[in-house]
Amino acid sequence: MKNVVLILTLVTCSKTFFGQTLVRYGNHTISRQEFLSAFRKNNTNKQATEKAYRDYLNLYIRYRLKVQAAYDLGLDTLPGQVTELQNFKSQIVDQYLNDESSLNQMAKEAFARSQHDLGISYLFVACPRNAAPADTAKAWKKVQEAYRALKSNKDFGETALQFSEDPYVKNNRGDMGYITVFDLPYAMETVAYQTPLGKISPVFRTNGGYIILKKTSETKAEGRIRVAQILLAFPYQANVAAMEETRQRADSIYRALRNGADFGELARKFSGDNLSYQLGGVLPEFGIGKYERGFEQSAFGLKKDGDISTPYASEFGYHIIKRIKRIPVPAVADQKTLDDLKEKIKTDPRIAVSRKHMMETVIRETKMKEYIPGPILFSYTDSAMLDKKPAPGAGISDQSVLFEFPDKKYLVIDWIGYRRGLKTSPNLTNGKSSADILDAYRQMIAFEYYKQHLDRYNATFAAQVAEFRDGNLLFEVMQLKIWNKAAMDTLGLRNYFNLHKASYWWKPGADAIIFTAPDPSIARKMETALVNHIPNWRKIMDSLGGLVQADSGRFEYHQIPGNGVTVGGSPFTEYFQTVSPGNKNKSVQFAYLIGDHPKPEPRTFEEARGLVINDYQDALENLWLGELKKKYPIAVNEPVFKTLPVKAKS
Repeated sequence: MKNVVLILTLVTCSKTFFGQTLVRYGNHTISRQEFLSAFRKNNTNKQATEKAYRDYLNLYIRYRLKVQAAYDLGLDTLPGQVTELQNFKSQIVDQYLNDESSLNQMAKEAFARSQHDLGISYLFVACPRNAAPADTAKAWKKVQEAYRALKSNKDFGETALQFSEDPYVKNNRGDMGYITVFDLPYAMETVAYQTPLGKISPVFRTNGGYIILKKTSETKAEGRIRVAQILLAFPYQANVAAMEETRQRADSIYRALRNGADFGELARKFSGDNLSYQLGGVLPEFGIGKYERGFEQSAFGLKKDGDISTPYASEFGYHIIKRIKRIPVPAVADQKTLDDLKEKIKTDPRIAVSRKHMMETVIRETKMKEYIPGPILFSYTDSAMLDKKPAPGAGISDQSVLFEFPDKKYLVIDWIGYRRGLKTSPNLTNGKSSADILDAYRQMIAFEYYKQHLDRYNATFAAQVAEFRDGNLLFEVMQLKIWNKAAMDTLGLRNYFNLHKASYWWKPGADAIIFTAPDPSIARKMETALVNHIPNWRKIMDSLGGLVQADSGRFEYHQIPGNGVTVGGSPFTEYFQTVSPGNKNKSVQFAYLIGDHPKPEPRTFEEARGLVINDYQDALENLWLGELKKKYPIAVNEPVFKTLPVKAKS
């Protein structure tokens, strides 16, 4: 029986070990996916070969061992670590508080809609959301009459004149002109794009009333355009003669432009558009549906950048339009296009749709529970807000649970406190029902709980937080176990130096001052000023306002900028060696050589101290890692390692 149990245990362990686990160290594991993610993130320019994987795996195991040691020492509970981690979470959490799948879907939808401009007519019957029942019934009856008339093929413009309560209907007969994506409220835009060409939509409700749409045309999207204009405005209450005089002036300016006159200068001198004339007539970039239709047709009708339209008459005057740049709608839904659309969606009211999806996700994933029906809660709340005792048989108390999450409860008293707090902000409650306010509270606490526990629900967020936390812990444990110890252990450093003196020799070099200037002209000024005044080099540097930096000491030849140092065994001499800029920032280095050291020489402890500290740290780290490997025995799952994807050499 014992053998059977042992075999079953080994089989179970083997399935786990040889499944996705790549490495075990003690009771801890590194999964195949964790290692691959780390490798790909930190080796972007390295080919994925077996050797590259093996080399990086050794480094990664060392990293995980040291981080685990930090956890074992409780360093993650240090106040500084806790505070830094919380600050980091706060900085990045908001970018994860959206429904990414909903945003992606809306971006794809916006792209598809952006490919077409729609001609739309509309009929509007006013009926606010808070209208009295009688007024709502009256508005509904009216819009239904209009709908029946349109279904019987009555002319849309005539029907709009008869029924529409839009204040501009007498002028436009319900013709909205052309629209494209983001021009209308999202619900209205959706109806417009879903309505078949030449057909009318069903009656639909908005916050302001009832609407019927008709799609009158559908064309390939015009995109966006930037133009400049010269507006020759009609005088106030202009008669026919004044209008004709304005036309003649427009024709005269147009001829001047055709003969090479500067558009911007003429706009600054003659244009009556007070918003654009100072900018040479340049208007903000716009798309279809922004301006009066004739103006847009003239602008979009220009064939190429730099073309100038003939004078076009509107109700305001005569416009002369110059095309500056045409920006076509992206034809391919590549990642950049979709990302740009997502950013636009985030600043558009339609983001409420995504937030609604997000709220559904939050409630589902957090397992949020609600216990008290609205009418019971609202009756109790009304009494509490008036500081009255609740009605007999209320069925709830201040301590009743209203909402519950896996490890947190919100009581009725919490809700009452929220309601009382809103007294100082009446703008947050005006026009809202108790149900609306409760929904706002529900969303607030749900999002707050989700935000505080996001690493439970979002793997990407959890991975980013873990990477930051482990990086901080690595620094903390290295400082504790290695860096501080090496720097402060003077006896250990001297002993290490004495045991490894042969490693600390000067190669041939020189005593020198190496100057770094931001550009050749500053370098020449410094070099000229230094001639015959080397003892004053610090004062000369100060006189140049800190533009030049310097480092003095003993250097090996390869560390000194310039060529030809003690070439061919010639006698050593003091000289300047200017280096031509070869780096991207155009900085220049030059050196003044003071004393030559043509042969290798042993370094003193003080001269080698920096090198010794680095080497001593490495030695201490290797000893420590040896201890950690004994504490956490390492086993690499070779069958899983062999499944790592290897990229063939090209």
